[in-house]
Amino acid sequence: MQNAIFSPFFTMVFVTLVVWVYLYIRRIAFLNNTKLDPKELAVPGMLAQISPPEVSNPSDNFKNLFEIPVLFYALVLYLFITNQVDAVYVNAAWIFVGFRALHSIVHCTFNLILLRFYLYLFSTLMVWFIAIRAAFNHFAT
Repeated sequence: MQNAIFSPFFTMVFVTLVVWVYLYIRRIAFLNNTKLDPKELAVPGMLAQISPPEVSNPSDNFKNLFEIPVLFYALVLYLFITNQVDAVYVNAAWIFVGFRALHSIVHCTFNLILLRFYLYLFSTLMVWFIAIRAAFNHFAT
């Protein structure tokens, strides 16, 4: 059971990789089509200012994958190291990853804000559930 926690862990890493590849496909296509002077892009924030949503959304999503998911990675490692992994944690981890993957798909494509918000909310609630349960177990012993 201990090692089962690494399946959602590595799936989340893979989601991040897919978004990263998608981001660069969109960004390189945009740069090739606009024929911008590289000097213009040296100005901090310039690419973000001139990028259309199909370029900026994947970039924003990629940045977003280094916020709450970082807590997820830390919690997974904590649970593994302390030998606390059980079916509840594994299921919560899979729910987190599933909703985060859906969030990334929505954010990088059609970007329906309300749907994206709820996907983010449900995924993040799973991380808080894992964190609170782990903290409770830690302080109870």
